[in-house]
Amino acid sequence: MNVRNCRKCGALFNYLSGPPICPACRDRLEEKFQEVKSYIRDNKGAGIQEVAEACSVEVNQIRQWLREERLELATDSAMYLNCESCGAPIRSGKYCEKCTANMTRNLQDVLKANKPAPKPEKNEGEGPKMRFLK
Repeated sequence: MNVRNCRKCGALFNYLSGPPICPACRDRLEEKFQEVKSYIRDNKGAGIQEVAEACSVEVNQIRQWLREERLELATDSAMYLNCESCGAPIRSGKYCEKCTANMTRNLQDVLKANKPAPKPEKNEGEGPKMRFLK
């Protein structure tokens, strides 16, 4: 059992995975996300600072939702995020399409290299052999 203190409210809770926040704070955060999402839908073209002030959410939390690909910057937005690998401008997530493709290809190459060699086929007449010691 992994018990931790909530990063937001300090309450003890049984930590399973994800950010170290208790279920109550996680529910409040999800309600805020839905509020932000609704505000953005109703106010197209709103900037991060405007959304943060209107919904009483920290700018860093909105940026985190962008990195988690829960939100996406508009194509005509003056603001953008940077790819964590090459620095290219992106609208959401952590990596641009090119870096994502490169990482996927590299991972597939590693998996292929670590694939076990096929076992040689046994002849039907041969079975396990026994040896005797003298």
